[in-house]
Amino acid sequence: MMRSPRYFAIACRRRSSGEIVVKLEHVNSILPSWLKWLNRPFLRGTAALVDAMAMGIRSLTYAANLQLEDEQNLQAGSASEAAQETKAASAVNLAMGEGIAETKPSANGSKPAGSSIVTQSVNGIAIGATTVIALLLGFALFWLIPAAITDAIPGLPHHHAGSAAAGQQLLGSLVEGLIRLAIFFAYLCLVARMPHVQRVFEYHGAEHKAINTLEAELPLTVENARGITRIHPRCGTNFIFIVLMTAIIVFSVVPRHGIADGVGLMLSSHLIRLLLMPVVAGVAFEILKFAGVHRDKKWAMALIAPGLWTQYITTREPDDSQIEVAIKSLQAVWDKEHEVAADGEAEVAAAVA
Repeated sequence: MMRSPRYFAIACRRRSSGEIVVKLEHVNSILPSWLKWLNRPFLRGTAALVDAMAMGIRSLTYAANLQLEDEQNLQAGSASEAAQETKAASAVNLAMGEGIAETKPSANGSKPAGSSIVTQSVNGIAIGATTVIALLLGFALFWLIPAAITDAIPGLPHHHAGSAAAGQQLLGSLVEGLIRLAIFFAYLCLVARMPHVQRVFEYHGAEHKAINTLEAELPLTVENARGITRIHPRCGTNFIFIVLMTAIIVFSVVPRHGIADGVGLMLSSHLIRLLLMPVVAGVAFEILKFAGVHRDKKWAMALIAPGLWTQYITTREPDDSQIEVAIKSLQAVWDKEHEVAADGEAEVAAAVA
């Protein structure tokens, strides 16, 4: 999936034919009009994160539905071939209807359209439910568990009065942040061992290679992209890492309260941190954009170096077929963006004339 300022494209390779199909859509913010004021520096990070999640879910749904459609077509084709062989071999076996699915193929070997629509709707609901569950598990894994471990360390969870308060707060936030980072890296290393996740990380690397090729002002070809780095400063991995680091500083101003201080104080402490998440996301987003603009400066790359190193986990070297898919998606948004820009310039020229 590639995004330009006004458009985003999803490219998928069909299993049935090997053809690459591209879906191009206009970028529509999920935020209502009365929240457009969030599109400002140090606030736009939260809006960008919400929009990115929404586009990610739409992309996953589209790709999953295409795969489901291909599987149904392959199954229908196999069922049709089996039926022909059975018919030629024995009319008795054909009459028994062995291997016929509950939803029977039509005369041309395809399933009824209604069945496909219902299945795709169920598929979309499943992806939505999975996303909600993943968010809840992520909240527990990267928020509640680090806080609980930190609270279990004697001396850290309590808010001390006097001159020791600031140091105690900063120390508690630092310990919790380091625990969160450790869990984050352990999680990445664990899921990176899964074959299907490795495949996703290869496509992630293909996306980066395509974008780096474009930004290097080279023709968008597989040959050019193959030799380009798969590391990119504006990657979402960088954003997550910067968020984790920024949270250590921002959360240090919130009094730490564990279960020993009472459920009310503990919940209020977590609620304040939750309300500060837009601040954390906003600051992290601006750091990421700043580093991306100054990517030719060594000090800027040093600023986000840990996030760049982390991309060696979240990306893998792609094959040529994956690079081809990434290029198709990027080319679609690039062409559309410049087509619209050209049309706008023509309208302005016509109006002036």
